[in-house]
Amino acid sequence: MDTSTWTLRPARPDDVEPIAELRAVVMRPDLERLGRFDEHRVRQRFRDAFVAPHASVILAGGRFAGCVALRPAEDAHWLEHFFIDPELQGHGLGSAVLRSLLARTDADGELVRLNVLQGSAARRLYERHGFTVESEDAVDVFMARGPGR
Repeated sequence: MDTSTWTLRPARPDDVEPIAELRAVVMRPDLERLGRFDEHRVRQRFRDAFVAPHASVILAGGRFAGCVALRPAEDAHWLEHFFIDPELQGHGLGSAVLRSLLARTDADGELVRLNVLQGSAARRLYERHGFTVESEDAVDVFMARGPGR
């Protein structure tokens, strides 16, 4: 599939199940490595946290390719639920989507925060885009990026 032609569309309430399923697939290897994978919990945590107005569905070549959310908070925006279909990873789609989101937060002068699982390959993506570690624990790495980094 051509990942060079992608778009974001606003998420809808009926997107919750396809995204929850994608989350389970994408996060499974890291959660298993950390001894934290639970077939039900991995989906339910997303269902409980999903707020459609903050989320976008990523379409590549016109088909569902992933999702991302940018949730406003008191002192920053939180980049959350950023999942790309494993078949489409490694082709620049995640970087293109992230660049687009960061261009918006940079224009608004906003700090962006996120957390990523310990040992996740996604951490390298975030570091390439200017995120630095603020804190970490046995499971999560908390990162932030100021505007224009």
